[in-house]
Amino acid sequence: MRTTIHWVNSGRQGASFDPVRVVSPGMSARFHDQAGWRGGGVWRERAITLHSVYSVRQATATEMAGVRAVANRFGNLGGWPDRPDYLDRELANGRLLAGLAGDTVVGFGATFARGGLLHLADLFVLPEHQSSGLGRSLLATLLPRDAPRVTFASADPRALALYVRQGMRPVSPLLYLRGPLAALPDRGLRPSAATPEAVAELDADASGGRRAADLAWYAGLPGVSGYRVGDGYVMVRETAGGLLVGPAGGRTTRACADAVLAVLVRHRSAGTAKLCVLGPNPLLPLLLEARFTIADLDQFLSSGGDPVALDRYLPHPDLG
Repeated sequence: MRTTIHWVNSGRQGASFDPVRVVSPGMSARFHDQAGWRGGGVWRERAITLHSVYSVRQATATEMAGVRAVANRFGNLGGWPDRPDYLDRELANGRLLAGLAGDTVVGFGATFARGGLLHLADLFVLPEHQSSGLGRSLLATLLPRDAPRVTFASADPRALALYVRQGMRPVSPLLYLRGPLAALPDRGLRPSAATPEAVAELDADASGGRRAADLAWYAGLPGVSGYRVGDGYVMVRETAGGLLVGPAGGRTTRACADAVLAVLVRHRSAGTAKLCVLGPNPLLPLLLEARFTIADLDQFLSSGGDPVALDRYLPHPDLG
């Protein structure tokens, strides 16, 4: 962000100027002087161009209040009314960066690792600090150019362009579905409770890499349950707003669909469910037929190699 302030000092008036009162913390100043005659008196104009001094560093516990303030500006914590939340997990993983203007947090970014695959989970900069280069700096620090990487991009064309320049390409729409559970057919499949360890290999096969510690962390949160149905698995969380599904997947598209539908029927008493479905997944038309609606839409981007099984994996909206 750049701001220019003009000050005119007339020799006849003897005005004074104190740049310390103008330059705010986190700003640098560049001075430009001009002088001449005006109305028989000496005048001098000083133009001061102020530049925000941006920096990126690993977030600390003391900076989390600022990170949460940014996250709340974008509505990111609506699904996490209680602590710990996904930001706590990003911080514990050492993969959460703070973007600062001076000493003030004005943006943040974070990744989750699944084996060698990096999932860009967050990249947010306050609107008044966008187009400053801070987002590019966060992204370059978070994602090495030679690392396999994926992300979900919003409809903001600036974000999509930023990710493409970083080496990722749009692969598939990611649809956020919400709907009633009453209309879903019961196929007679009964899910079995499963520990994070019991679903870790299935998850790695569908999602693109192992993340046993993250699955164990999520399973330890209130309301979270894990299930297996044959070669499919599902993790869900019961919330005040209904059932949140994901991550979920299977070794085949059929195994994925059977597992997800069986668990939705198992939790029919929750009333409604929310889940993320990639475009090629055959669950998409089935759920829309069952009166689910599309609440939002992102683009799934990847650096290549098809690391995620698009037709048999349902990501968690925040954990990937």
